[in-house]
Amino acid sequence: MARIANSTAGNATAGDSEFVIEDLSVGVHASGYGRVGDGRSFCFYTERQQLVVEVYRPRWSGPVPQAEDIVATAHRRLTDIDVTDERSVAAAVRDAVAGARPVARTAL
Repeated sequence: MARIANSTAGNATAGDSEFVIEDLSVGVHASGYGRVGDGRSFCFYTERQQLVVEVYRPRWSGPVPQAEDIVATAHRRLTDIDVTDERSVAAAVRDAVAGARPVARTAL
């Protein structure tokens, strides 16, 4: 289990603009989860030669987030990431979370 904290502001306190990976597994099946300082959490995993990042809305209820809890996603090619190196995966996840695009919702 890895805990990687990276404050995006020079003197941010916990709860401000803090990016934390709470769990990180490396390798072909790299995956993990974490949170950003605004209350949102995220997960990441590999699928079809890509790193997939899902960002969830703040304070979702239930033990497991549902599809409607996803507010943004990002995808990165695995060929651009050294999936055997914790720092490389963490940097790719950090950049993906920062650049995640909002999920389009359709009205019923």
